Amino acid sequence: MTADVVAVVLLLAVAAYACAGGTDYGAGFWDLTAGGAERGKRPRWLIDHAMAPVWEVNNVWLIFVFVIMWTGFPVFFQTVFSSMWLPLALAAVGIVLRGAGFALRKPTRRLAGRRVYGAVFAISSLLTPFFLGAAAGGIASGRVAPGTEPSAHAWSNPTSVLFGLLAVLATALLGAVFLAADALRFEAPDLHAYFRWRAVAALVGLAGLATATLFVTRGDAPHVWHGLTHGAGLFFVLVSAVAALVTAWLLLRTSGAWSRVSAVGVVASAVIAWGMAQLPYLIPGSLTVAEAAGAPATLHWLVIVTLVAVALVFPAVVLLYRLDTRGTLEPLTDADLRRGGGPESRG
Repeated sequence: MTADVVAVVLLLAVAAYACAGGTDYGAGFWDLTAGGAERGKRPRWLIDHAMAPVWEVNNVWLIFVFVIMWTGFPVFFQTVFSSMWLPLALAAVGIVLRGAGFALRKPTRRLAGRRVYGAVFAISSLLTPFFLGAAAGGIASGRVAPGTEPSAHAWSNPTSVLFGLLAVLATALLGAVFLAADALRFEAPDLHAYFRWRAVAALVGLAGLATATLFVTRGDAPHVWHGLTHGAGLFFVLVSAVAALVTAWLLLRTSGAWSRVSAVGVVASAVIAWGMAQLPYLIPGSLTVAEAAGAPATLHWLVIVTLVAVALVFPAVVLLYRLDTRGTLEPLTDADLRRGGGPESRG
């Protein structure tokens, strides 16, 4: 019973990272597709201002996922990271390069340097979710099992490729929706329209690709396909579909804040549907939740740690996002200082 609770915690943590981290990856996707230096100047300006206050905190969810996997399900952790070390290593490298590119491109004064760091940030934002999604596809298709040797077959199969592309489009949707809402906060109606229509395009592409993936999994990942078309998995698939329709309706009405909520619902419900579809397995056909579970004492402590995190960390993260969306975390500009915002003016 405790193992099932920890498995649910792991799934919810994955969904949280898919939504929070996915929004930042999506911003990088639109940074990559914004065009040349002049054409993409304003979209990249918004991306820099929207991401800067909170982008680092999103990796908290990824660390939490790793801790739960490593301590709660050590056999699962060993199996996944040994059989698919290459895509996961590439994703890890992408996370590091992405952070470095984003942090260094703004203070760099030379145009050539800004272009290099910007390209590193944008390309890494595309490749990282793809490789993470490909690894998830390898798990869903049951191509990894305890003792499986590393091979490209584990993560370069049809399900893995489609999961990777789904991850990229899901991040593109989240990024565009959040940036469109931020454009309203920064009083930039042109950027609001710019990102709003890109969000609609990403949503249409995501819906089409998700439908194709469902058909592919019928032959390539039959256990997951059955789970997605029955029971709790089907319920969350339908929730995701309804959230997608609501998101489209809100985007067409130029809504800001509520479209964020519905877009998160699209992605979170899809991730939860995948997890529900795999039950009672962590790896379909080879490793159940009970078989992968660690020591009972460890699982009980993980439940306690989770409750502490919910009580302490979650409210702090919520407050951080609320402060950011209200513009409270915006840094001082030169204009602010010239208006007397510095300590000298108060002396």
